[in-house]
Amino acid sequence: MTGPLAELAAVAAQTLRDIAPIAAVLVGFQVLVIRRRLPDIGKLVAGFAFVVAGLTLFLVGLGEALFPLGRAMAMQLTDPNFLGLSDGSAPAHWLTYRWVYLFAFSIGTAAVLVEPAVIAVAMKASDISRGAVSATGLRVAIAIGVGTGIAIGTFRIVTGGELHFYILAAYALVIAQTLFAPRWMIPLAYDSGGVSTSTVTVPLVAALGLGLASSVPGRSPLIDGFGLIAFAVVFPIISVLAYAQFAFLWERRPRVDDADH
Repeated sequence: MTGPLAELAAVAAQTLRDIAPIAAVLVGFQVLVIRRRLPDIGKLVAGFAFVVAGLTLFLVGLGEALFPLGRAMAMQLTDPNFLGLSDGSAPAHWLTYRWVYLFAFSIGTAAVLVEPAVIAVAMKASDISRGAVSATGLRVAIAIGVGTGIAIGTFRIVTGGELHFYILAAYALVIAQTLFAPRWMIPLAYDSGGVSTSTVTVPLVAALGLGLASSVPGRSPLIDGFGLIAFAVVFPIISVLAYAQFAFLWERRPRVDDADH
């Protein structure tokens, strides 16, 4: 067996090996620690098969579509002809890559809005808070944070800035916001950074970073291509804390009806 079917079978075998330890731990604790029979073994086996099949197709899709698409977009947006550069050398001004920043913000925001983990957490937060946390508002806040972070990350790649300075500054802002944010929102904001980088966002962001670092003159894919995901983790924390602070101040604003009384 050769060609696409061989690749599909190889990815399925690797996926099965990766998932097997998780299944072993769950079954082991159920049988050996809790000492209860597995409920509805047929459904469990079918579910396990669906997980393997879904992850296999997802991983194949990443390699065949998302990664090449991300690299292609980065190369096209940095093409000297598109940028208006005749000699192909590095442009003197960072604004030459303005379309890269806009694309980074747009793709980051759009990817997070459909991220399953973000949708699940936002819905759960809305249910537990009895509507005090808007599921839509939380998703939009996380998406804007990721889009902003990725745009700033692409700016770092273009300018060749040191990654640790950006990350330290971002976390310093997180600490400052934490001191003034509503206490009930802080854990949710911190978790938002984790759920924002999942199955949809990470492949696109990684492909964009590597493609951009490969296309910009003077940049190394190994040194400059990685690090975008770090921006996608910390900036949602900033945006959600800002969203919580804004909502808190909005609720406490003086109202016309209150002033009349």
